[in-house]
Amino acid sequence: MKLARCVLVIAAMACTGVVVPRTAAADDWNRETILTFNHDVAIPGTVLPAGTYVFRLADVTANRHVVQVFDHSGRILATVLTIPAIRATPADDISITFDERPAGAPVPIKQWFYPGDGTGEEFLYFQHSS
Repeated sequence: MKLARCVLVIAAMACTGVVVPRTAAADDWNRETILTFNHDVAIPGTVLPAGTYVFRLADVTANRHVVQVFDHSGRILATVLTIPAIRATPADDISITFDERPAGAPVPIKQWFYPGDGTGEEFLYFQHSS
């Protein structure tokens, strides 16, 4: 597994410095990426407390846009459907972008790009109407 630096692009100015993946490692086939966050982050349907997580594409040949998130012991925490996210120029590093958030809420992960890949995964968040 090769190591890569994690590049942060934070959409909301208020989020600057709030979430910092400290380590990242990656694996080509399933895009396995190990991220350590020092603050809570959100993915669709759940909040990930500060800690280390493994993000990987599920082994589903019919759809390569299913992301699974595991804790440090390998227990699955979430399976999330995503849509393709495109960037003009592939980067050499892992890239995580964050979306805006309400005050006091965990920062939602918006996109995840694997090193050298121009296509990443965009997480979709749906508003529940009351």
